[in-house]
Amino acid sequence: MGHVDFARPGVPMTPNLTSNMTSRPYREHSTESLLSPAERGVMGVLGLAALTLSLRGNALERLLLGAVGVGLAGMAATGTNPLATALKIRQNEEGDTLVSDAITIGQPPEQLYAIWRDLTNLPLLMRHLKAVELLDERRSRWTVPGPVGDVSWEAELTADEPGRRIAWRSLPGASIQNSGEVLFLPAPGDRGTEIRVNLAYHAPGGTTGAVIARLTGQEPSQQLRDDLLRFKREQELGFAPTTQGQSSGRAAQNGHYRQAQDHAPRTAGEAGRNA
Repeated sequence: MGHVDFARPGVPMTPNLTSNMTSRPYREHSTESLLSPAERGVMGVLGLAALTLSLRGNALERLLLGAVGVGLAGMAATGTNPLATALKIRQNEEGDTLVSDAITIGQPPEQLYAIWRDLTNLPLLMRHLKAVELLDERRSRWTVPGPVGDVSWEAELTADEPGRRIAWRSLPGASIQNSGEVLFLPAPGDRGTEIRVNLAYHAPGGTTGAVIARLTGQEPSQQLRDDLLRFKREQELGFAPTTQGQSSGRAAQNGHYRQAQDHAPRTAGEAGRNA
């Protein structure tokens, strides 16, 4: 799958947000997973330690420690992570981990765009998010649950093309540097809309952290696939089937639309009726 360009986290944008604003290209130049300088240093130290330990012990221990030491030293020397490459963890030249996925949904692009464009809906669409709070027409505060408490950062819209594309990036100084875009493309054969999501984030622990996350089932590409499948079921079937009882599926979709309505601007007439 080709990557559609979107903004690099932390790069300044023009001050005025327009409906047709576009962002500068985000390019992927490497098919290998690269180690950060800090990771290379750690690998070098561990490799040297393993080689030193391989000088003692029995023959099997020397063989195993020697192999580990050579492998770690090789990673430090080349700056690549072969395990991450084998797991198809993709990165760009800046060391950001890239995640992309797409799904076809039998609904028009305008309808699906309207749901995603209300950023307060994102926690219902992407389950790893806890909350998104709108700060102004282009800035928002995002919150995710962390191992020792919630983690928040501010982000800004970098592209808003109605019915076609939304893009965002974290602001400088964010605790989690990230960027992303959602594309709404006409599906071939009048089958609805292909939603394509492209994400980039600076993984804690670099490629080593990304490998651990993938192996423990917490890697964003797996979460994104689940999110898109659930959204497809909600939009096409009217509910999201679950393994915990059929009634919860219908409630999920109703909650989704209540969330969108709760954050919609009220007219003066509506305000008067609710007073």
